[in-house]
Amino acid sequence: MTPAEIIAALRAPRDNILTRRGDHAVDFPGSQSRARAFAEGELIARPAAVLVPLVPRDDGLHVILTRRTDHLNDHAGQISFPGGRQETQDQNLEETALRETEEEIGLHRSQIELIGRLDDYYTVTGYQVTPVVGIVTPPFDVRPDPHEVAEVFEVPLRFILEPGNQKLQTVMFEGLKRRYFAIPYREYYIWGATAGMLVNFSEVLKTSCCKR
Repeated sequence: MTPAEIIAALRAPRDNILTRRGDHAVDFPGSQSRARAFAEGELIARPAAVLVPLVPRDDGLHVILTRRTDHLNDHAGQISFPGGRQETQDQNLEETALRETEEEIGLHRSQIELIGRLDDYYTVTGYQVTPVVGIVTPPFDVRPDPHEVAEVFEVPLRFILEPGNQKLQTVMFEGLKRRYFAIPYREYYIWGATAGMLVNFSEVLKTSCCKR
């Protein structure tokens, strides 16, 4: 897909139905009612934002992702977008996504054109994550924060959009089955909230293409 097609898809009206927009949508034990309570305002979710960075390459758009360092207390070694919780100095969630991207991977906001948002993603840990989509103009340098980020890499968007690459996995958790999305790519295992947001992105693009 081209950047223009991505922009058109993000600007198209979307159904406001709570499906595949949080950990609850893949049957995390006990999270369904909790996530719906967040979405309906009965519980207060902590606001956070991530950047979904798209890079135009010769073979199409690529998505920038990070691998977190192994010593972190939360989500050590996992694949994620650059991003984090909203701070008091952030004027909006777009500012949160840009600030966190600069801090985590050293990619300056001057090379990022924000083009829209995906649906908020509610995590079982109580965060309302807003994915902000941006086009990153190459060439650019990244300078990962060695405390937080072990590696920065790219995945072709066409690989992510292929339905056969979006795996719905099952694992036992505290005696119950938990299902989650995973998108394995080479040596990288993209799963959980990051994979869920990418599946949401895929559905937005697919729905927009079908309507045209």
